[in-house]
Amino acid sequence: MSDKKKIKVKYGPRLNILGFGSGLLIFFWVSVAICVAFFLNVLMYYGIEYTFTELWGIPVGIIVVENIIFWTGIIMVYLTSKQMKWKLKLIGILVGMIPVAHLIALFFIIKTSLFEYFLETTKIKTDAERKDQQICKTKYPILMIHGIFFRDFKRFNYWGRIPRELELNGATIYYGNHESAETVDKSAAKLAERVRQVVEETGCGKVNVIAHSKGGLDIKYAIATTDISKYIASVTTINTPHRGCEFAEYLLNKAPEKSKIAVAAAYNKSLKALGDKSPDFLAATGDLTATKCKEISEIADKFDYKAHGIYTQSVGSRMRYAINGAFPLNMSFYLVKYFDGPNDGLVGEPSFHWGEDYTFLTCKGRRGISHGDMIDLNREDIPGFDVREFYVKLVSNLKERGL
Repeated sequence: MSDKKKIKVKYGPRLNILGFGSGLLIFFWVSVAICVAFFLNVLMYYGIEYTFTELWGIPVGIIVVENIIFWTGIIMVYLTSKQMKWKLKLIGILVGMIPVAHLIALFFIIKTSLFEYFLETTKIKTDAERKDQQICKTKYPILMIHGIFFRDFKRFNYWGRIPRELELNGATIYYGNHESAETVDKSAAKLAERVRQVVEETGCGKVNVIAHSKGGLDIKYAIATTDISKYIASVTTINTPHRGCEFAEYLLNKAPEKSKIAVAAAYNKSLKALGDKSPDFLAATGDLTATKCKEISEIADKFDYKAHGIYTQSVGSRMRYAINGAFPLNMSFYLVKYFDGPNDGLVGEPSFHWGEDYTFLTCKGRRGISHGDMIDLNREDIPGFDVREFYVKLVSNLKERGL
């Protein structure tokens, strides 16, 4: 007999309905194919006249039953799927009465809903089975630091579904809570204050930092220029432009001054509405240029992190085609590719590498992994890359290091 503990898992109403609806659509798909094949044989054997005068009740009854099955399944799936994009739903509606085309659309609807159902139920089961292990319960809590033009909102988490997944596996999470559009030195000063605040209020001693995009520049500059190094156990940068962005430098240098001022004013107004006290679009984006990042690195990278007991690592990813990136990454991809080479839609691959260890991520097929995918910005399940599980492994590795 196996000593493995059997765990009862509850998937919740949404996933149960999604799974049942997907099952109904599969049954509809298969039964329609069987019925069509059957009646084609009947027509060929008995002829049209006999089939439609003597057997008319059978196809009518089947059509009624099939319609009930289809509409029940499609309504269930449309209402409960979080991964099915509005485009696919709209296509399903538009071609719903077109023979063959509606079956093709239905195939992709079923494929999307089943992928979501099996991924989510597997994840729930996995989390339940390893709950007692607390594999993300690190010695020091996690401080997650956002990138440019975003803030830490209670209603909309910058990091998508990642923090919840980490907490389910034992992690303690805090956020940087700094403004979204400031220069690196100003952001660094505020992050230093935030680190001190977390350590003083919790008595945790140190924090493990996970920083995305510009947040990686902000925190390493804070460590190098303030006294917070004693409070930092590790720093993990995610898709951070350590060597800057050539395309950003080109745009800032070539764009007409009036256009830059107009765009900056619009952004600053929006960012103030979101909670920033003194946003500075041009100064913040200026710090992402290759020239400015070189100046930042000359200060931040001269600091001996290892000598201060700080483990450092970096992560990067690559998009494959512009069409697979959400706006505005689909607009910037080829521009970044021209100036910076292979990229994630914003940052070139050579710019990611920093620290003791480096992890480069991609996945099979045409999809790739974008700058936004790395923080689960769109809450999208990507075949070949489970972003939530990636962070679980990343944090569990910190735990194994005694951090």
